[in-house]
Amino acid sequence: MKKNNLILRVLTFVVGLFIMAFGVALSVKANLGVSPISCIPYIYSLQFPLTMGTTTIIFNVLLILLQIAVLRKNYKPIQLIQFPVVFVFGFFIDLTLYLTSGLQATNYLSQAVWCLASCVVMGFGVLLEVKAGITYLPGEGLALAIAETIKKEFGRCKIGVDSGMVIMGVLSSFALLHSLQGVREGTILAALGVGFLARLFGRWFPVVDVWLGNTEIAVEAEQDETMVVHAQRLVITISREFGSGGHEIGQLLARKLGIAFYDKKLIEMTARHSGFTPEYIESHEQKLASNLLYDLYEQEYAYVNEKKPPLDALFLVQTKIIRELSQKESCVIVGRCANFILKDQPGLFNVFIHAGSAFREKRAAEEYGIDTSQAGKALERFDRERSNYSWHYTNKVWNDATNYHLTIDSSLLGIEKTVEVIADALPSFIAKKARA
Repeated sequence: MKKNNLILRVLTFVVGLFIMAFGVALSVKANLGVSPISCIPYIYSLQFPLTMGTTTIIFNVLLILLQIAVLRKNYKPIQLIQFPVVFVFGFFIDLTLYLTSGLQATNYLSQAVWCLASCVVMGFGVLLEVKAGITYLPGEGLALAIAETIKKEFGRCKIGVDSGMVIMGVLSSFALLHSLQGVREGTILAALGVGFLARLFGRWFPVVDVWLGNTEIAVEAEQDETMVVHAQRLVITISREFGSGGHEIGQLLARKLGIAFYDKKLIEMTARHSGFTPEYIESHEQKLASNLLYDLYEQEYAYVNEKKPPLDALFLVQTKIIRELSQKESCVIVGRCANFILKDQPGLFNVFIHAGSAFREKRAAEEYGIDTSQAGKALERFDRERSNYSWHYTNKVWNDATNYHLTIDSSLLGIEKTVEVIADALPSFIAKKARA
């Protein structure tokens, strides 16, 4: 790392700490509860003759010691830099509390305004702190340590750590103050909103990455897109309702055309390139139970720059593989948002397969062993998960006919006839593309 770049990153990190501390001060002034990481120091500062900055330092030092205890020999000495960081952060908290001492929230509306403002300010501070890439604060460090030790996803561990802090804050408040202090609706708002805002600011202010030289990923993505635009092969993508026969149709079509077929094979390829097990990939790809719940879970990763939510990492790996396959050979690809991933590729033919419920329920029972009494609910669940997945990664409605060149009811035509219809449509499609 160049000296000038290091200085810039340190300055950005320090500014981020100050902005985060200012957000904490605003939440204290709002008096509607502070963030999960701050609730314990806040409560102890009310009981003992210590400033909140001092109790924050003590609490964060304990979190660093917990990291060391959890990781033991795997603890990286470079993370000892967290010690001076927490002292600076504690000083900034006391400084910003002094600077905001004149602020008074006289009614609930003004409290709510300051509370919302505190989340916005902390979100931007988190963005700068994370993008600077110097280190992370001890709360996130503890979640990372636990995740590494027990081999669980960081997002789950971060939620667990935050929840544990809130529980400890509530217990401490009743034990020391005999009333609930520091944990209120503002605590929930901070838990749900700060990470979301940090990710949002990351999209709104890409200049921060450019300023700090974090441009490698963006350049690589642009190169991939350029390669796709110049590819000249026939690639057929098949999106499908669950139980409509999309896999079998794709397989028979590829065989009829004499080209490669990719569906289950993509699971093996993704496993080789990602480190995820085939079982994990099969259980999680193309599925998203709830966009809202996943967004809340995903926001936890806003606090660490080097981590991606597993589902996002999985999607990125599959995106890379699908693009590489499309440039290597003509092929049929089933599902996985391939129609969107390859949207700029010449020679791309997108098909959507749907079918009547009776046809799908019968196939679900015969092909996948789903109990006939539960088949209807299973179809709804699988289709909803695929729709959520598509919307989350493409902002496109999964079963909207305008996203495809051809939509077919396989229950009306049957599997073999559906294959013939797709194959018969291809010459006209290719000829039209050649004239364009």
